[in-house]
Amino acid sequence: MPEAPTQPAEEVVDLKDPVLAAFLAWLIPGLGHLYQGRLAKAVLFFVCIMSTFAYGVYLSSDREMGVGRAVYFSWRDNDLRLAYLCQVGVGLSALPAIVQAHRMDNNKKVWWHGFMAPPLLTGLPNIDHRENQNLDQPDLNILNRRLHRFFELGTVFTMIAGLLNILAIYDAFGGPVPIQPKKDEKPAADAKPTS
Repeated sequence: MPEAPTQPAEEVVDLKDPVLAAFLAWLIPGLGHLYQGRLAKAVLFFVCIMSTFAYGVYLSSDREMGVGRAVYFSWRDNDLRLAYLCQVGVGLSALPAIVQAHRMDNNKKVWWHGFMAPPLLTGLPNIDHRENQNLDQPDLNILNRRLHRFFELGTVFTMIAGLLNILAIYDAFGGPVPIQPKKDEKPAADAKPTS
């Protein structure tokens, strides 16, 4: 009588330190999986998430107004940027926006030709523009007028990249979902047949 085939042994993934892996996965997408030795997932997450983020940055760029205008941090009066809460999910790639916002809020000249800098606030009575060193930066109306729909598309792409990386961070922290073996379902002996 032939033997029944046996199930292959369940593959165990060494998660090492899950908290460190999750932090590394936030810092650079795929880095936490590389730390755990899961090279295929590391490459997959890095390529997919970073290309989505980079494409969103590209869409919201203009030669005259600078690069990556859809990614910016703002916590100023009448300009709360909630999209950044999603965008910061990609980690290190979105952190220049915080540096630029800090420089803008402290009336210091923004760096890198306005890369990820928040737009100027215009039309508000409590803002004095005489001492502002960033008057060469566009306001939100100019960004929308010059970039048209690409400003919003860039925002959406960068938000999606950040949200996808949240899932990758969870995978680095919790590991892969185990596959449950199929149960052999046999009809119960006392069950009545339906007609």
